[in-house]
Amino acid sequence: MAGCVSAPAPIEEYALARAAIEAARSVESARYSAGYWHQADEAYRRALSLFKNQDFAEAREQFLRAKLAAERAENSARLIRQKNGEVL
Repeated sequence: MAGCVSAPAPIEEYALARAAIEAARSVESARYSAGYWHQADEAYRRALSLFKNQDFAEAREQFLRAKLAAERAENSARLIRQKNGEVL
């Protein structure tokens, strides 16, 4: 029976990753920081798929990767836009 126990659903990681993705999207990270945005988007989509398939341990890792990449994308996009003189 011990082998049947799975990791708990990564609800907090899911919420934090989603918030980071939305924040990155709000500053047009796909346009200004495409590399980080692509990493974030791919990890988030992968995490959602794993979450739906109840592979919670791997989903947690992907949500964390998505959050980190989205935060980098947002920060990078904000910096580039600021250097270009754009008002955020």
